[in-house]
Amino acid sequence: MEKKRVLIMGAAGRDFHNFNTYYRDNDSFEVVAFTATQIPDIDGRTYPAELAGDLYPSGIPIFAEEKLVELIKEKNIDEVVFAYSDVPHEYVMNKASIVLAAGADYTLLGIKHTQIKSTKPVVSVCAVRTGSGKSQTTRRVSLILRDMGYKVAAIRHPMPYGDLVKQRVQRYADYSDLDLHECTIEEREEYEPHIDNGVIVYAGVDYEAILRQAEQEVDIILWDGGNNDLSFYKSDLHIVVADPHRPGHETSYHPGEANVRMADVIVLNKVDTADGENVIAVRDAVRKLAPDAIVIEGASPLFVDNPSEIRGKKVLVVEDGPTLTHGEMAYGAGWVAARRFGAAEIIDPRPFAVGSIIDTYNKYPTTGKVLPAMGYGEKQMKELEETINNADVDLVIIGTPIDLSRIIKINKPTQRVRYELQEIGSPNLEDILKDKFAK
Repeated sequence: MEKKRVLIMGAAGRDFHNFNTYYRDNDSFEVVAFTATQIPDIDGRTYPAELAGDLYPSGIPIFAEEKLVELIKEKNIDEVVFAYSDVPHEYVMNKASIVLAAGADYTLLGIKHTQIKSTKPVVSVCAVRTGSGKSQTTRRVSLILRDMGYKVAAIRHPMPYGDLVKQRVQRYADYSDLDLHECTIEEREEYEPHIDNGVIVYAGVDYEAILRQAEQEVDIILWDGGNNDLSFYKSDLHIVVADPHRPGHETSYHPGEANVRMADVIVLNKVDTADGENVIAVRDAVRKLAPDAIVIEGASPLFVDNPSEIRGKKVLVVEDGPTLTHGEMAYGAGWVAARRFGAAEIIDPRPFAVGSIIDTYNKYPTTGKVLPAMGYGEKQMKELEETINNADVDLVIIGTPIDLSRIIKINKPTQRVRYELQEIGSPNLEDILKDKFAK
């Protein structure tokens, strides 16, 4: 029987995982190519033979998604697999129309063929959208489990932007590991807070190999999902974070809606800063999608080292990059802090932007008067640094989960904004975790 020729549409995450779990050793298929989007400088590379397995001794080429139709026709593709996340349902079906019109089938792989079973209990934390507050929820869960006496590893959704072979399995226990693996700003934003809490972090490309290594040293696996993707592991407790700042997204984004429908627990976050009507709307929506899930309301209060330094100042606000870009938020915690603590003016960063930072604003026009902390490589980090230092302001407010001044040189005073999850009422996450995993 002739092999079905497959192309996987991705963004250096779900696409590689789908390949590894379903296609890598599957004689019924030949994965001819990947396409890449969302992440800069991924296309033009190769998924290496060392990771691709015996069926792919030359590896698998990665092309820009713009070449999708051309590739379908030139390479006689039978099936296109859509394998990235945080996109509207309409977008997914627009891509389906393009693929079908070009002559190929269109596929979405689900959890049956892509989730890996652990020998240890798994708690997964996923979200409706990027920027919902999943990171602080994951941190809260990790600290509760740690206080219950368990050793926990947080396994983070992939961000493999460098040498994929070297990044097959990555373990982070202290800051030196971040430097060893040449982490981007996005990676540091997710890893550093866990390390600060004494929680080991794993990430990489081959998530079965990652899981098997983590199982050797911990009691519980904590899946720290990203980009509102589905969990890579079968969960004993599936927690999903929803954002009332974006009502309606819980039923209109992929695969966020699927996450909600599978949820055991839904954390309705940011109720302290969202409009009350939106909180009610999202609560009603998630109850319809997951009537058996426990719904917890939560806040993400802001903490600033010296709020008085913000009052009356002309400020530049730097926010978490993914939240503003494919998360489509116009602002984040830094902007809220600037308003709350009396900044005289929030300066629009666009006139000071250089290089790829300009390109980011052009690609994501919904971004407000804030600067996304883009840093997918050394060049982009330098462009972010130059943009910040070009700005004519009194103060830089850093709303990212890490202290940017550790990795870029900022030539003006800074104030960091921190935020953690605080559940409101009962039951809360501690009640649920103790009920599920009590020793």
